[in-house]
Amino acid sequence: MKKINLIALFFLCIASCNIFAQKNKKMDIIAYYTGDADLIDKYEVNKLNQIIFSFCHLKDGKLAVDSPKDSITIKKLVSLKAKNPQLKIIVSLGGWGGCEPCSEAFSTAEGRLKFAKSVKALSDSYKVDGLDLDWEYPSIEGLPGHLYQPADKPNFTELIKILRSTLGKKYELSFAAGGFQKCLDESIDWKAVAPFVNRINIMSYDLVNGYSKVTGHHTPLYSTNPKEESTNRAVEFLLKAGVPAEKLVIGGAFYTRQWKNVENINNGLYQAGEHFQGVDFKNYATTYTEANGWKYFYDEKAQAPYWYNAGTKTFATSDDLRSIKAKAEYAKTKKLGGIMFWELTLDSFRDGMVNEIYKVKTGK
Repeated sequence: MKKINLIALFFLCIASCNIFAQKNKKMDIIAYYTGDADLIDKYEVNKLNQIIFSFCHLKDGKLAVDSPKDSITIKKLVSLKAKNPQLKIIVSLGGWGGCEPCSEAFSTAEGRLKFAKSVKALSDSYKVDGLDLDWEYPSIEGLPGHLYQPADKPNFTELIKILRSTLGKKYELSFAAGGFQKCLDESIDWKAVAPFVNRINIMSYDLVNGYSKVTGHHTPLYSTNPKEESTNRAVEFLLKAGVPAEKLVIGGAFYTRQWKNVENINNGLYQAGEHFQGVDFKNYATTYTEANGWKYFYDEKAQAPYWYNAGTKTFATSDDLRSIKAKAEYAKTKKLGGIMFWELTLDSFRDGMVNEIYKVKTGK
């Protein structure tokens, strides 16, 4: 009887540990940041795990900070760690339009080593915690006119390897990856790079982008038809490719994409239109109002909001508090590494998108 009780107790302990581990599974909240040294003080930094300074660029093949202003900002971000022990500060290379020389610079072993050494030197100098690579995109077209070539794919793998061996285990290494199918299929050797990085930041936004002549959800959690891009579609693809769940970070959009000359059919969704500049989340409440002619809709299947203005024939798509909560819950349920977003200065200072993610993370 005693033996049976001990066995029962043993399995009960295991079950309890598993529940505890699940409950306390780390879900990082990661902010890309384009602001200056002063603006950061207005945000709830205590709710973040990472701030990714955006952006640094290549100069003569080396990672470089663009200006004295940027240097001051990075130093200020690093100083925040004194009061926020959970916080890591990362610098990012590139961005949309910011990695024009990347294909050529990383095409040789010498070029990759030169860059890796410069990352280590800059990280040591500024006391940052690592690098986020935002090369858009290896092997496939990004900004028109930027060099891309088939060799980018294996070169990217070799770049990740030399970065890890140069930086050692001390520094974080991540990269931003397009969440659309062509990038998933052609740009990265997922199985080869996954062991060397801490996380992969899936840009599961701009899935319908500024080049699109048809409206749609630009950052949906789920696809509403087999051909539609979505956050879940990218996650499932990468899980099947062998990337561990804890290394996957999904993306949230704190801005809308908008189209004009959109006919009032299906409330503007999946209709022809002309893309134009969107709105920051912090301005949604004063922009997308009934008084301004806007109606709010929520696609339950996609878990994505959208707005339509019949008077001006204008359509808008984004994340909002409801959809970002759904994404955070998804990340938590799937035991992903967390949720990142573009970008912090687009949020409200208080009670905004970051706060909504944080509430899901903490269960409060």
